[in-house]
Amino acid sequence: MRNFFILLSVLLVVACDKTDTNRSKNRTDQFPLVTLDQEEAKRLVSLPMKCVSNEFPNKLGQTLGGTKDLKSPRELHPAFYGCFDWHSSVHGHWSLVTLLKQFPTIENASGIKKKLAENISKENILKEVDYFFGKYNKSYERTYGWAWLLKLAEELHTWDDDTARELENNLQPLTDLIVSKYLDFLPKLTYPVRSGEHPNTAFGLTFAWDYAKTLGNQPLLDMIEKQAKYFYFNDVNCPISWEPGGYDFLSPCLQEAAIMKRILPTIEFKNWLARFLPQLKDVDYRLIAGDVSDRKDGKLVHLDGVNFSRAWSLFDIIKDLPEYDHLNKIAYDHINYSLPNLVGDSYEGGHWLGSFAIYALNSARNE
Repeated sequence: MRNFFILLSVLLVVACDKTDTNRSKNRTDQFPLVTLDQEEAKRLVSLPMKCVSNEFPNKLGQTLGGTKDLKSPRELHPAFYGCFDWHSSVHGHWSLVTLLKQFPTIENASGIKKKLAENISKENILKEVDYFFGKYNKSYERTYGWAWLLKLAEELHTWDDDTARELENNLQPLTDLIVSKYLDFLPKLTYPVRSGEHPNTAFGLTFAWDYAKTLGNQPLLDMIEKQAKYFYFNDVNCPISWEPGGYDFLSPCLQEAAIMKRILPTIEFKNWLARFLPQLKDVDYRLIAGDVSDRKDGKLVHLDGVNFSRAWSLFDIIKDLPEYDHLNKIAYDHINYSLPNLVGDSYEGGHWLGSFAIYALNSARNE
């Protein structure tokens, strides 16, 4: 009888181990792993190539100081006049750069380089700089457009190509201006903006941190670290169940976790995350992708963006933290929900969502 119970105990242990292994496998392995390969790059590059020279429709986001300010988008922004608005044009150019960098033999590579050189010329960038010195333009594109401009500058800096050196040099005056704007603005921001749209402070800090880290800009790194700790270190129990809001394209909770992952040592971050989003540790945790009811509505289609940005934030969070590997499935579920809808869809999403998809797929590869 004793031997029977010993054998039964062994069988139960083996069965539990097998169940746990299968459970883990179901969480992290058995789901579609879409990747940014040459074919996907060819599909996605069509979106920014279509819109970076498309001047209209256009949302200028402009404060008029008088009739002299009534100019066409291309006159006001000779580099970044396309893609409906300034920030979308900036990250449309980032999309072209990152796809060329990763896939130098992509179809129409020479045409893409020509378009980049035409738009990001020295003369055009100096005019873009001048715009920011207008009386009513100090806060223009703060900080969402600023963040994407620094992401474009970072991508050019890490691209080993003669064209990249020319473009980086041309862009430098605007890059330097945006860095100075961050350094001037952040100490004045008493409270972080926690919305799921453009003003979100955590997003603005995240891309600026990446730029500063890559370029070795210590003053900007120090400022971002100081402000992020001031804004977020004592946050607990973020209400992620309230997300997404109706027009969100960023996750306030996950984007905050993404910047804290960058600035905190691993152990400190794990302790912070356990207080901030304790439910993420649960292998059964679920986060449903944002549901887009009408992709021809420019605001409702934002929810495709929240799916991509949630994914890249989750990839940031779980990197080097194997106890959070189960979140991979949630990230890929979000990408797989929205990715098939981009190419051939309405301009309301097509003018900007390609960049979000590319960044999410790049984050998956780097995870």
